[in-house]
Amino acid sequence: MQSILSTERTEMGLIEKTLQAIKPLDETAMTAARQRQNRLTKPEGSLGRLEELSIKIAGITGVAQPSVKRKAIIVMAGDHGVVAEGVSAYPAEVTPQMVFNFLAGGAAINVLSRQVGARVVVADLGVAADLPESVGLLRHKIGYGTRNLAVGPAMTEEEARQAVEAGIEIVQAEIRLGLDLVGTGDMGIGNTTPSSAIVAAFTGLDVAQVTGKGTGVDEAGWQRKVAVIERALELNQPDPTDALEVLTKLGGFEIAGLVGLIFGAAAAHIPVVIDGFISTAAALVATEWHPPVRDYLIAAHNSVEIGHRVMLERMELNPLLNLNLRLGEGTGAALAMSVVEAACQILQEMATFGEAGVSERDEQKLVSEV
Repeated sequence: MQSILSTERTEMGLIEKTLQAIKPLDETAMTAARQRQNRLTKPEGSLGRLEELSIKIAGITGVAQPSVKRKAIIVMAGDHGVVAEGVSAYPAEVTPQMVFNFLAGGAAINVLSRQVGARVVVADLGVAADLPESVGLLRHKIGYGTRNLAVGPAMTEEEARQAVEAGIEIVQAEIRLGLDLVGTGDMGIGNTTPSSAIVAAFTGLDVAQVTGKGTGVDEAGWQRKVAVIERALELNQPDPTDALEVLTKLGGFEIAGLVGLIFGAAAAHIPVVIDGFISTAAALVATEWHPPVRDYLIAAHNSVEIGHRVMLERMELNPLLNLNLRLGEGTGAALAMSVVEAACQILQEMATFGEAGVSERDEQKLVSEV
């Protein structure tokens, strides 16, 4: 399969330049945010994780009172050759059909994004069909689906790099339009199989421990899925210390695109709300590739996919929600955006004790009572 994009890249390419631009969190902004939180008209720490979240957003953005009004969910779409192994309950033609559902505004991600005021951006990284011209569709097709990872590498290294670079370019374009907060979304029939393979490759856990039923395969389908992933790992022998190799041999074009999105957003000091299982697999690749990027990630939720919690724990990310979601598309990220925005608005809009003329707690009295 020949790549559709140009293969002209330099040694110091877009990926390397982007990684160099990712800096540690801004401690000065975090200190200022923490100090303001402690002066707001409430007992210290009484808003729990909302306080922690606002301080983290301050560190990411470098702004002591950050705003996240301009929001987008970027949905990467791509097909997977491994569907030939019968690992999904749905046929591959659902991928392009759902892409047009997204563009028409009729999917769950559209409804939830409208609710939180986020725009939905849809990109074709590797749908196995020629999609007709459609308003709003971003065309970054690397190929017509990946190869079957059960019989060889899913991609070439060059294709994987091109998909990562496409993700960087997509988020950079959205940043130019105005972006404060970005959420990850995905669409690709069969993509829980490469995601489970990625988890198993990095963690060394048994495939059965990190593989769920995806879109709803039966018990026989689940056993077949586990066997396919085991065969893929045995055949491809991905090096767990080389994230690009793991991505190349086991991943998908949309997963690689999400890796690039994460890199590009972090380089621009924009927080990334990670959605479900597939998005988190991309986040795992990104953090194994470049560990400092972890500080820019916010885990939206813990899905019902059994490998999801494993990845979150490995990255030391604590999800905001637990709603038994398993849809993908960026739905969990959209829901979590409302929490992120609430945290920032508390920091911005809530009055301090001094501003409100409210008495603070009496430290001397507390000492004397002790």
